[in-house]
Amino acid sequence: MAEENQVAAPEEAQTPFELQIQRIYIKDVSFEAPNLPTIFHQEWKPQLGFELDTETKQLDEDLYEVVLHINVSTTLEDSGDTAFICEVKQAGVFTIKGIEGIQLAHCLASQCPNVLYPYARELISSLVNRGTFPALNLSPVNFDALFMDYLQRQEAEQNAEAPAVN
Repeated sequence: MAEENQVAAPEEAQTPFELQIQRIYIKDVSFEAPNLPTIFHQEWKPQLGFELDTETKQLDEDLYEVVLHINVSTTLEDSGDTAFICEVKQAGVFTIKGIEGIQLAHCLASQCPNVLYPYARELISSLVNRGTFPALNLSPVNFDALFMDYLQRQEAEQNAEAPAVN
């Protein structure tokens, strides 16, 4: 009976995924309360506007800057007067190794903003508090769901642009 020698194929050496925070900082901040102090004499029925966007820039090999843009505006329901406008650009520099393509895009659009969002949320809350407005606690954001929605919209646009083949 002959013994078979089985030689395992050498596995390709893969670099493990690595995400490191190099720096977190405020890139830009603005707080405006154009109708102070008269707005405090009105009934407080706020309508909150919330806009969120991200911007990514590659700084070097494996080094990326991610900027989270958040705009929060509040107007009073009855008068339509603007109570406050708060704009924050919270940024971070991240080292990302071991991933490419869609995985890298997901990391830049989801994991990095997940790191930055608590800092931006705290800053916005602090600015609103310093304007002596009632506390503003922004809800958590599901960046994974936003990224998946973006991919689905992009796929739908590509399918709509593709000519029908008969």
